[in-house]
Amino acid sequence: MKMLFLGDVMGRAGRAAVAARLPGLRADWGLDFVVVNGENASAGAGLTPEHAKALLAAGADCLTLGDHAFDQKDMLRFVEAEPRILRPLNYAREAPGKGARVYLDRRGRKVLVAQVLGQVFMKRPFDDPFSAIDAVLRAHPLGGMAQATVVDMHCEATSEKMAMGHWCDGRASLVVGTHTHVPTADAMILAGGTAYQSDAGMCGDYNSVIGMDKAEPMRRFITGMGKERFTPAEGEATLSGVYVEIDDRNGKATRILPIRVGGRLAQAAP
Repeated sequence: MKMLFLGDVMGRAGRAAVAARLPGLRADWGLDFVVVNGENASAGAGLTPEHAKALLAAGADCLTLGDHAFDQKDMLRFVEAEPRILRPLNYAREAPGKGARVYLDRRGRKVLVAQVLGQVFMKRPFDDPFSAIDAVLRAHPLGGMAQATVVDMHCEATSEKMAMGHWCDGRASLVVGTHTHVPTADAMILAGGTAYQSDAGMCGDYNSVIGMDKAEPMRRFITGMGKERFTPAEGEATLSGVYVEIDDRNGKATRILPIRVGGRLAQAAP
């Protein structure tokens, strides 16, 4: 199985890059399944139903959210109606939607996708992500109930992301971090066969401060005072993420490659 995971889509520039480039990538790379984190796709804060539909139409099989899951209030209702959107497993017990689902890839193979929120340095306390994901993985053993499993670990601390990678090693095909918008240089296959990268990066304009227009973040860092709202940068975006190949027999990863398409961080294709 050939899979692509794209990191946090950031504003209009990120949405435009996904719409323009993902259909071609699916065809050129023979992708079987695509997961896109869309939690910053709408003005940098949350995801509207309209923008969700556009990302799905571009070729995403599943959209994950994050701590901004319900910043756009229409998502409270839409996430119940659209099964291809996942909010975090441990967001809140009363939250609408699901944090994990089994999907079918283009050849009918079962793909489990799950997302959890970390606890370290996050603005609000979330339930334990390790016990939350453990229950899901136990119910969907790799190579049995799922031919492939993807875990989106949405959090600040790289240490917590790495711990999650090792916690899921051998039980997931891919564990990848999102939320910090900066792609890390640690793509690897762990000892038990799980592909891992601490952060996939963002799909957005890297001539920015983690996707936001530079002026206001720099003003706040330099002067300690805010003047305006943060707004997403709107220059040419780079698609950032990971490409993974998975053994159909056991669900273990055989290859992982960081992906940077277009914009300032472009690199070679797989």
